[in-house]
Amino acid sequence: MEYVSSFETLLLSFFSCILIVIFIRFKWSSFDSKNGKNIPPSPPKLPIIGNFHQLGSRPNHNLHILSQKYGPLMLLHLGNIPTLVASSAEAAKEIMKTHDLAFCSRPSLTMPNILLYGSKSIAFSPYGEYWRQLKSLVVLKLLSNTRVKSYQKVRESEIALMIQELGESRGTMVDMGFMFSSLTNNIISRVALGRKLDGAKYNNLLSEWVEKFNVLDVGSHIPWLSWVDRVIGSVRRAKEVAKEFDEFLEEIIEEHVNKNKGEDGESNEGEDFVDILLDIQKENTSEFTLQKDTLKALIMEAFAAGTETTQTSLVWTMSELIRNPRVMKKLRKEITQIAQGRSMISEEDLEKMSYLKAVIKESLRLHTPFSLLLPRELMQDVKLMGYDIAAGTQVIINAWAIGRDPTLWEKSNEFSPERFLNNSINYQGLQFKWLPFGGGRRSCPGIQFSVPVLELALANIVYKFDMALPNGIKNEDLDMTEEFGITIHRKSPLLVSVNPQF
Repeated sequence: MEYVSSFETLLLSFFSCILIVIFIRFKWSSFDSKNGKNIPPSPPKLPIIGNFHQLGSRPNHNLHILSQKYGPLMLLHLGNIPTLVASSAEAAKEIMKTHDLAFCSRPSLTMPNILLYGSKSIAFSPYGEYWRQLKSLVVLKLLSNTRVKSYQKVRESEIALMIQELGESRGTMVDMGFMFSSLTNNIISRVALGRKLDGAKYNNLLSEWVEKFNVLDVGSHIPWLSWVDRVIGSVRRAKEVAKEFDEFLEEIIEEHVNKNKGEDGESNEGEDFVDILLDIQKENTSEFTLQKDTLKALIMEAFAAGTETTQTSLVWTMSELIRNPRVMKKLRKEITQIAQGRSMISEEDLEKMSYLKAVIKESLRLHTPFSLLLPRELMQDVKLMGYDIAAGTQVIINAWAIGRDPTLWEKSNEFSPERFLNNSINYQGLQFKWLPFGGGRRSCPGIQFSVPVLELALANIVYKFDMALPNGIKNEDLDMTEEFGITIHRKSPLLVSVNPQF
């Protein structure tokens, strides 16, 4: 008995030592003994690919699950690239406010370099004087309050045409995603180019262009495997799409140059984006020279941002309204009272529609267009929430996870617009628990352009039509499965039958 007891004691002591070692290793796993740095916790990684295998087909969901185990700041290795993932409002605030300048650059990525003339757009260009001058130009010349207001008639006329088309579709199934895509494409093409484009041909090309941003870019993360991108054809096809768009943009620019030349050879005052940019290029009154590649990159980015994110947000908001009849009924009551029997809602009516604004904000909370905000790159070493983060680290903010954080939002997975009725949350990116347009220096400059389209389109559809799901599907059973990409889409199309209310 004494022998057995001694053996059990020895065995217990042995396992206790193992547990202590495991605890110490876990507790101090973030401590880098080589250089004395305290780095964020990391999931186990595989050779060569690092943590790529843990992203899966739904990175926003999978990174959220990992953050619940490893914390709101965790360090992944995507190939050779150390990548910091932030999954809390506190971490987002530290990155986009406290240390915004240090974190406001962009990594160099193959696809944006191919598709946007060496990443010469606002969204993807690295931080520096070029980016500062470019953003100033866009904010002051293309997207100022006055300029956006001047496009009111374009928005209202295109939405009126959409309403007419919906009215004529009575008794048939309508793909609302296609309807909203046509609407946003028509608005942005008229605003940017001064005319509508050939719908089918252009839509297919734009869809393929956007899709290239969803392609796994091996070479950007594992440079010595960059040959894989060439072998599988992703680089070749991206270059083909870029060439097609470049030829299209060259034609557009030539049209505008010829259109704007009067008899005296001088350009007339421009009204659309291309005209404005050509005027700036000709005047050349600042230190910033607007090269043709930059002009084309800005136009391409305007199309992608102006159509993709707005169309996606319209589809998700309409999906939530159909799925939540209580909200739909309350919203329709507000709109009907303000409309006072008029045939259409105008932009002047929108300021009175507090519940409409709350509905859109709640939809953007649950369905943030960029669920993972565009990656940033740290320009200098930083101490962040107690951790040492090295310059060159790529940074991803999981806005999807923050928008559904139950510590920030009561009943976080429920669609409840009332939560936005009596608070100060706005679109300026200053509340870091709600980030549909990002925050800090790299926040989206197109907020003022997209929000009026969202509000006006939804107000008129809800005012004019009842919508029913096909095959007797109950509203609450509407499939809300996501399909991940640079923006989050519905996995299945939103098909409805449309019935005019009056």
